[in-house]
Amino acid sequence: GPYVLVTPNGTRRKQLQQSKLSFAEKELDDLERWKKEHRPGPITLVPQRLGGNESEAQVRQNQQMILMQSKYQKKHKREEYVKAKKAAEEAEILNKKAIQREKAERLEVKKRQEEMQRREMFLEDQKYKTNEVLNRLDMDLPKSDSCQIANPGPESTAWKRSHAYKQALQEDENRRLEEMKQEQQRKAELMEFKQKQEEEARTRAHQKEQRRVNNAFLDRLQNKTQPDNIYQPGYTG
Repeated sequence: GPYVLVTPNGTRRKQLQQSKLSFAEKELDDLERWKKEHRPGPITLVPQRLGGNESEAQVRQNQQMILMQSKYQKKHKREEYVKAKKAAEEAEILNKKAIQREKAERLEVKKRQEEMQRREMFLEDQKYKTNEVLNRLDMDLPKSDSCQIANPGPESTAWKRSHAYKQALQEDENRRLEEMKQEQQRKAELMEFKQKQEEEARTRAHQKEQRRVNNAFLDRLQNKTQPDNIYQPGYTG
């Protein structure tokens, strides 16, 4: 559609620009004047001594001592940590060895018990077969009457020999069983005594390690409570 072109008024624009510049300059002048009016005055302090009662050389020396103490404490803590770690590893290895030893001893006891059971079964089977043979021999012998008892013949003599042999076998078997029981009892007592000794040795080792750790802790505590002793004359740490 139609439009109207307005020619810019250069004089008016120049007047506006000059008024803006003059207003900004006025604000800057007001700000500078306000700063001059509110400028802080001179500070007056009463003279006094600063820095405490020690000289600069003493302060430097104390700082050096504190630095050396901190280095020594860090080194000591690191050494204690390494010792404690090594002791824990050794204790764990000893514990594993003790467990393996106990397993081997239990396995040995189990093998002995199985061997004992096999021997007992063998003796029972041998006894059963011997009794079976003797019973068959008794059944094959003829029945003897009173006259035959009065005049013993070869049959009664054979029965006596079989009966004596059976009794001797029974006594020998009982004797062997008793010896096996006594041997097993001695082995069990020896095993119990050995286990008791190992348990006492482990207890003594644990108590010794605990005393060592407690002494190390007390030493560290004493070093913390008396840090200046490491710098006394005669100290070679």
